[in-house]
Amino acid sequence: MEFDAFTLAASTADLGDEPAARGVADCLEFRMDLTDDPLAALAGYDGELPILATNRAAWEGGEWAGTDAERLEMLAAATRFEAVGAIDVELQAIVDDGIDTDETLETARERDVSVVASAHDFEGTPPRGEMVATLTEAIEYADVAKLAVTAESKADTIALLSATEQLTHHGDRVATMAMGAVGRHTRAVAPVYGSKIGYAPVDPAEATAPGQYDLETLSRLVTQLDGE
Repeated sequence: MEFDAFTLAASTADLGDEPAARGVADCLEFRMDLTDDPLAALAGYDGELPILATNRAAWEGGEWAGTDAERLEMLAAATRFEAVGAIDVELQAIVDDGIDTDETLETARERDVSVVASAHDFEGTPPRGEMVATLTEAIEYADVAKLAVTAESKADTIALLSATEQLTHHGDRVATMAMGAVGRHTRAVAPVYGSKIGYAPVDPAEATAPGQYDLETLSRLVTQLDGE
């Protein structure tokens, strides 16, 4: 997965959702941390959409209950499946001296699997300069730098979109969004400013982050705003 153009990811813990996402989404974000046996699910996957595998740590809003070493080992193992075109690794894990992500990142590169380095702020929106710095740091390690913040005002959303445009203008591939009700519209608007990945659940009742649109709604909004 190259992420050269906007990519709509259908977030799911059930790869059996693929037929419902087909024709709308460009890929599946498979939430391994929400699945009992994710490697078995990947082994049995016979869908058409490529997979962005995410094994989210509990300290970053996920539900992985084991150690970081086990989590990253499972994520690395996911790259052996042909359908897996990208993996998501938390930026905090990459820069933390106490967490070894080197093998996971190297395995992904050896298997030509793209890496999304992600950062999430569930408390608020950092200053614009800090968001630019976070995205700039993340892109040093990955093919796409992802930043999700929690907007408390329209000024927060404008700062996020401005940071997105700056990094995109610089030639970096970023994925940005503001969580929550105030920032919800950024999920549709951020692609206009260069954001390369959007996330939406197939079933709105199974949203994996606050403020997500359902898949068909986000697809329609992004397409309309893009003018196509």
